[in-house]
Amino acid sequence: MKLQAEVEKKISKPVKEVFEAIVDPEKMSRYFITSGSSRLEEGKTVIWKWDDVGAELPITVKKVDEKHYIISFLWSASGVETTVEIKLKPLDTNTTLIMVREDGWESDEKGIKRYGQQIHGWVDMVTCMKAFLEYGINLRRGHSA
Repeated sequence: MKLQAEVEKKISKPVKEVFEAIVDPEKMSRYFITSGSSRLEEGKTVIWKWDDVGAELPITVKKVDEKHYIISFLWSASGVETTVEIKLKPLDTNTTLIMVREDGWESDEKGIKRYGQQIHGWVDMVTCMKAFLEYGINLRRGHSA
């Protein structure tokens, strides 16, 4: 059995604005990554960098569905390749539910550790995204956007 991490959070912004904050590396650099090589587009491999931890990862984009607000990609942030799926659900005109699911770890000691680290990372990402989108706070640089 493979382990699967799931994180959800409501963000008080329209779904299109939340979607754009994920696919646009300039916006994403204000709450998650330091930089990205390009926008997320289906079939493309982009490079995400985190200068504060000296990390750089290729992201293989599987799906970018603007009509249904779904983004999925492959990456190896935890040391093994996993699949990440981000779904956005409009709850009303100004509230979006972001749902992040990552799976692909073995249910052994290493897999459980990786799973826990990724849950922590996704909670941090969606919390920082909420701060950026709702309040303009850039937690990647410690000042207002």
